Amino acid sequence: MNLVNEKIGGLSGNVKQEFFPRISVAFTFSLFRNPQGMIPFSFTVTSHFLITLALSFSIFICITIVGFQRHGLHFFSFLLPTVVPLPSAPFLVLLELISYCFRALSLGIRLFANMMVGHNLVNILSGFAWTMLFLNNIFYFIGDLGPLFIVLALAGLELGVAISQAHVSMISICIYLNDATNLHQNESFHN
Repeated sequence: MNLVNEKIGGLSGNVKQEFFPRISVAFTFSLFRNPQGMIPFSFTVTSHFLITLALSFSIFICITIVGFQRHGLHFFSFLLPTVVPLPSAPFLVLLELISYCFRALSLGIRLFANMMVGHNLVNILSGFAWTMLFLNNIFYFIGDLGPLFIVLALAGLELGVAISQAHVSMISICIYLNDATNLHQNESFHN
């Protein structure tokens, strides 16, 4: 709740508390689904692009709806910062629109890529260490301790990445909500 209060400005505490259950559900989903692939014979649903894309697009649509509910058609003012020369306005509006739409992709791609790559790396190295362990030569068994320790270290690192990705996703959602509810109020560099 403190993170939501800190990252979303300009709203009363009651309004922020309305967002908290939705944000915490997204956080809890990622927190428990990301490390799921570390369990043998299971897979991580967040390592599938369609799952993370659906999650990020639903969050993007909800944030856009919140922006429209709060500002009405004035919500489109995020496309044009306050002090812009008129000749560059069409180019900047197009650029800001593309940037806004890519927020949905960035949430999904970041989670998908980190989960898929990390879990696959641990999988490949685990298979390598397992193969080395069962070769019939004693020198291979001694040499297997190195890959085994590397796999254990990478598994610990991957567990940390899985947990931190849930936190990063929650912070991104809060920042996007702050942008939708406050529009250009936090942009002091244009004044």
